[in-house]
Order: sequence, then C-alpha cells, then structure tokens
Amino acid sequence: MEISARNKIKGVVKEIKKGEVAALVKIEGSTPTAISAVITKESVEELGIKVGEEVTAVIKATEVMISKE
Repeated sequence: MEISARNKIKGVVKEIKKGEVAALVKIEGSTPTAISAVITKESVEELGIKVGEEVTAVIKATEVMISKE
C-alpha cells in the first residue's frame, strides 16, 4: 500500500481496550517506543487487529509539538 505519510513505526499490538464507539490500541515498537492510538471500534474489528500481531502506526499530523524540559 502506498501512502503519503512518512512517519511510520512498526510494532506489536500489546493491548486493545474497546469502548462503545472507540478502541484504544497500544503498540510497542522495536526500539523503546510506545504508541497509543484511539481508533473506531469498527476499524479494529474490520481490520481484525489482535493482541500480539505486528502492525504499523502511521502518523500524519498537521501539527507537531516539541517540548524541552
């Protein structure tokens, strides 16, 4: 699949929490990285996302913030 987003992180699904409408999918990357994504429950079910599967988090944003402490 071709996609315009260039920020992609491969990882393994560690947890899925389904609500009435949305689902929280937690992904652990190969480097010490953790991504949490809120997507629709329907998307989780249609894509057949399951804990332990390898997926790719695709990040496309109109705004990126950086913080320095």
